[in-house]
Amino acid sequence: MKSTPHTPRTAGQPLYTAEERRRRDESPWTMVQGLLAPLQFLVFLVSLWLVIRFLRTGEGEMAATVSVVVKTLVLYTIMVTGSIWEKAVFGRYLFAPAFFWEDVVSMLVLALHTAYLVALFTGWLGVEGQMLLALAAYAAYVINAAQFVWKLRMARLQGAASTEPPSGAEVAP
Repeated sequence: MKSTPHTPRTAGQPLYTAEERRRRDESPWTMVQGLLAPLQFLVFLVSLWLVIRFLRTGEGEMAATVSVVVKTLVLYTIMVTGSIWEKAVFGRYLFAPAFFWEDVVSMLVLALHTAYLVALFTGWLGVEGQMLLALAAYAAYVINAAQFVWKLRMARLQGAASTEPPSGAEVAP
């Protein structure tokens, strides 16, 4: 089954066409994503530690709260720049077939982080409930990050396979 602009690519289809791979490699947004992703993960780890510490000890409420807000702002940044990257590579801002399910889970991640901000600024759920909501958002983020890491690995494997000579072909020394 060939993917259309509205359907996810199947497991047997390459992640990138040759043209998409060229656009990916030439886009400055690829580097932006490559820098923001590990930054976001680092912010996540620090924030996770602070949130868990607060929930276990009751100490560091302000640090935990600020860390979740910072994590959310970094998430918004990577989502906006990721949408620009997706447009540059695939011709659409979201739900390109190659990253359809990653984008679906990203929407859940955004919704949970945004719900945290709403809860924080309205006082909804109380501090402990807000921190538990942050942990739910972080759980969704971990799933989403794993999706993207897996896709990156698949892209690298497909890229390596596309540069190998056909089987049976002789390679010049």
